[in-house]
Amino acid sequence: MGKKKPRPRRSFTPEFKAEIVELCRRGDRSVGQIAKDFDLTETAVRLWVSQAEVDAGDRDGLTSSEHEELAALRRENRRLREDVEVLKRATAFFAKETR
Repeated sequence: MGKKKPRPRRSFTPEFKAEIVELCRRGDRSVGQIAKDFDLTETAVRLWVSQAEVDAGDRDGLTSSEHEELAALRRENRRLREDVEVLKRATAFFAKETR
């Protein structure tokens, strides 16, 4: 048996995700059926529902805005570490030159 080709990565608007979450909350169809109807992975739909519950305060965890802030802080932290590394190298270089 051959391996299945991986599905190309897609992105969805927050409005689309909210619509899918609302369909899941109504309970007319199962999460699996909704995922199949909209050609989505069941895992993605379950994650969207779970994140919506966190954002609504119904479940513990990081909200979407907290996730965004954490990602921004990690990016800034990485950039600052790189800046410090460059400054260390420059200091070492100039220290050698003055001797």
